[in-house]
Amino acid sequence: MPLVYVALGIALLMFLIIGFRLNAFLALVIVSLAVGIMEGMPIVKTIESIEKGVGSTLGSLTLILGFGAMLGSLIVESGAAQRITFKLIRAFGEKRLPWAMVLTGFIVGIPLFYNAAFVLLIPIVFAIVAATRLPILYVGIPMASALSVTHGFLPPHPGPSAIAVIYKADIGLTLIYGIIVAIPAIIVAGPIWGGMLKNYKMPPPSNMFQFREMAEEEMPSFGISLFTAIFPVLLMALSAIAGLLLPEGGLKSVFTLVGNPSIALLLSVLLAIWTMGINRGKTMPEIMQMLANSISGIAMTLLIIGGGGALKGVIVDSGVGDYISNLAKGTSASPLLMAWGIAALLRVSLGSATVAGLTAAGIVLPLVDPKIVSPELMVLATGAGSLMLSHVNDPGFWMFKEYFNLSIPRTMGSWTVMETIVSVLGLVGVLVLDNFL
Repeated sequence: MPLVYVALGIALLMFLIIGFRLNAFLALVIVSLAVGIMEGMPIVKTIESIEKGVGSTLGSLTLILGFGAMLGSLIVESGAAQRITFKLIRAFGEKRLPWAMVLTGFIVGIPLFYNAAFVLLIPIVFAIVAATRLPILYVGIPMASALSVTHGFLPPHPGPSAIAVIYKADIGLTLIYGIIVAIPAIIVAGPIWGGMLKNYKMPPPSNMFQFREMAEEEMPSFGISLFTAIFPVLLMALSAIAGLLLPEGGLKSVFTLVGNPSIALLLSVLLAIWTMGINRGKTMPEIMQMLANSISGIAMTLLIIGGGGALKGVIVDSGVGDYISNLAKGTSASPLLMAWGIAALLRVSLGSATVAGLTAAGIVLPLVDPKIVSPELMVLATGAGSLMLSHVNDPGFWMFKEYFNLSIPRTMGSWTVMETIVSVLGLVGVLVLDNFL
């Protein structure tokens, strides 16, 4: 019966989000209460579990997401993202333009949340299409695939960061493994799949953007722009490598400190305040206002993640976690496959990748035994599943459809297929990597 109540809770979540159009955060809290009560928990205990689940999930993530939003804002407002984009496009040339868009999406997508990065880069895609007369999907799909992969696989993005907290995975190692898994997924879903759509020519929506390319003197140099954008990744990657190679104490402690995700992002924001702000002639009040504005955009994301943590708390405290763990002992199914499958099912049902990933993480958490499976690979398997088969219940589906001026069947034949390729190849990459860890 415990799993039946969880299934009923997920069905209620689907009804509230899809049928009733309720905000995902409110829906997750209501479902958490319902599951706790159905599982026989006293109402006071259920509320305590919800509060504890929200607090434990958001405890470290608030700093990560907050600093990440600040860094992204500085990179956008300074023109650094535009500098990186056009420099790469000029370097690769028109014949290798899809590869330039992949690399641009990957670099810009690391410090920026998906929606912000997409809205930032889409006018640049339109400008390239207007200048080169190339098909919009041929140019846009590689960019979208890279953004999707960073969103689903790589910290400090909300989904993988929150799942890593739930699984108690090392975020630095998750980042390194995520990059390894991401590369083949991006190549196939981006340039290769986009190249197969080259013959489909659809004009971009007219008059949607009045794109203004910044003048040279308005933008920071390419080297400074690139270094600032990937600085947190460098710190976290160096910390993870040092953790594997260096002895305890001394230099390893220094790398551990600066590679902590919160500290790495804090240092990156401080660096960006200088390179993207003060060094560009901006005053401190202007920079601080920019940072304050950036935080407002992540408020709902934080609440939704907290709601996923609430459901996880109830599942664990009600005893469902132990029940699932005991059931899993009698099966030979891989925890990685189970995490991917549950996340994929929830993604198809609920639409939101973040909600699907967090809900799946709460369900399979009892299976995450570091002696049996890598928690970091579990993060990636869950993240890959949460990208599966995006369709009409996913806001990202409609964003892609409208910006690229596509019909629903054509959106499913391009965007949905791209997301499915990323998800499946992400799983394959995780399973291959599991053989070496």
